[in-house]
Amino acid sequence: MTTTAPRGSGAVSPGAGGGTAGPRRAAIAARTLRTDRWWLEPLLTVVALVLFIAYSTFRAFQNDHYYASPYISPFYSPCITTRCEGSSFPEFITGPAWISPALYILVLPLGIRLTCYYYRKAYYRSFWLSPPACAVAEPHRRYTGETRLPLVGQNVHRYFLYAALVFNVILFYEAIRAFRDETGEWGHMGLGTLVLLANAVLLFLYSVSCHSCRHIVGGRLNSFSRHPLRYKAWTSVSKLNARHMQYAWISLFGVAFADFYVLLLATGTISDPRFF
Repeated sequence: MTTTAPRGSGAVSPGAGGGTAGPRRAAIAARTLRTDRWWLEPLLTVVALVLFIAYSTFRAFQNDHYYASPYISPFYSPCITTRCEGSSFPEFITGPAWISPALYILVLPLGIRLTCYYYRKAYYRSFWLSPPACAVAEPHRRYTGETRLPLVGQNVHRYFLYAALVFNVILFYEAIRAFRDETGEWGHMGLGTLVLLANAVLLFLYSVSCHSCRHIVGGRLNSFSRHPLRYKAWTSVSKLNARHMQYAWISLFGVAFADFYVLLLATGTISDPRFF
């Protein structure tokens, strides 16, 4: 004798071939059953990224007030055009005077931020609502992943990481150079020196905590026991990777603050406090 479970009881009935049919997913018409402020995080992400994009775009096109001896804004470093003020690098790009030196180099820092695994999650959720939050339905009918243009370009992230590591070295160099005064003598240290140094450290932590960096250090190995040095390095990078989100946001605000500090000095709004 065959019995049938009552509808909605959650029991399964025998299927064809002697198997059992799995329970169906619950049909929920509501967008979400969450009662917390799930929309607050994507909203704050939109606000923060829009403010940074607006500020950095304005500063990149301003083409002025980016050098206050001995400090140069990280938005303009390395300054490699023939019309660059305060450059310590070879000036080999000759272009129209109206093109800001920042436009020649910002594409690389922008590239690592745009393709970063964490930032992808952040702006996919906040700008594209894909999905806006956990357990919240997205408005899109289908999901194609990162297999089509332009999102297939996200696969170049590791190459932007290589470029970012070069920029990290340059920013450390500029921070060390800021220990010299206007005459070129060593022994100067002002608040701006510490600002540039802190910015270089934060951007370096953001780079080395990257998921791609973790894979580069410890990937393609079948046995960690045969590579103890790489295992130790992978362990260290993994600890940093656990805080990658924090480093991403702190370094984003840090680089904007470093540029803003140089702007205030260059316009004469404030003076640089000197420690020695």
